[in-house]
Amino acid sequence: MENVTILNFLMFENLGYFRYIYFLLGLILYCTIVLFNIIIILAIFMERALHQPMYLLISCLSINSLYGTAGFFPRLLTDLLLHSHTISRPACHIQTFVIYTYASYEFTILTLMAYDRFIAISKPLQYHSVMTPKVLIVMVALSWIYPMFSIGIGIIVTARLRLCGNDLRKLYCNNWIIAKLSCETATLDNIYGFVVLITTVLIPLSFIMYSYVKILIICQKCSKDLKSKAYHTCLPHLVTFVNYSITIFCEMTFTRFENLHPTVDVILSLEFLIIPPLLNPLVYGINFPDIRRKIHHHLKASKQLIVSACTTFT
Repeated sequence: MENVTILNFLMFENLGYFRYIYFLLGLILYCTIVLFNIIIILAIFMERALHQPMYLLISCLSINSLYGTAGFFPRLLTDLLLHSHTISRPACHIQTFVIYTYASYEFTILTLMAYDRFIAISKPLQYHSVMTPKVLIVMVALSWIYPMFSIGIGIIVTARLRLCGNDLRKLYCNNWIIAKLSCETATLDNIYGFVVLITTVLIPLSFIMYSYVKILIICQKCSKDLKSKAYHTCLPHLVTFVNYSITIFCEMTFTRFENLHPTVDVILSLEFLIIPPLLNPLVYGINFPDIRRKIHHHLKASKQLIVSACTTFT
């Protein structure tokens, strides 16, 4: 059979006029995610007092949310409006790369946040000598470079496969599903994918769990005030970590099942692309007083500027 170069998304078929409702909901959701995360990024970068490792890593989390959703929502909204739902193989591999690296970056950034809190609580006097700006830049760079190369190689390996089918039962491109369409065995892809899974997900996941267990043990020996402060700074990170772990588990597990109801399949596969980018800004914006105050200050200043401009024109 001739090698397939165009892939077709089956999940968009037979939507009828519901496609316009889904488009509107998706557009509102995407605009909300972009707005919330931009507010967090601007609040942190425009305020010098927030240029600390913990807050800069929070901004990295928001930047990653914008990156990941940009790889999914524009294509989704376009497909909901068009009658043709095809995508070229190169474009499909690019979308896979963006979504996979987003998923991996989320874990590596959460790993750095766990390490930052571990140093801050276990070695408070040495914190600023350990978490220097130079060290933070190197750690963030490594947390982005390694997943980019490891996932990129995996996608290149999949791209060499000769495909005998072109139907994707997904709303976005997925390396595992593309490999299933191959005319040949994808043993190498499966082995390499398992190695990447261990190094970019399981190892960071284990380190995060280890760090927070150690933090909880250390907190038991602290005074009541220090314990309360430690719990307050760690709780948002734990909420983010647990939330993302659950959503990525749903994606990694249920994407292998082919007999799920389409609605259930869509919900479970999209959780990690919707819930964390939407929930993270709310968690950090509400739980960190410094961020909350700066957001309130900038929103108040913007409101006064708009009122002043309207008064001038009238």
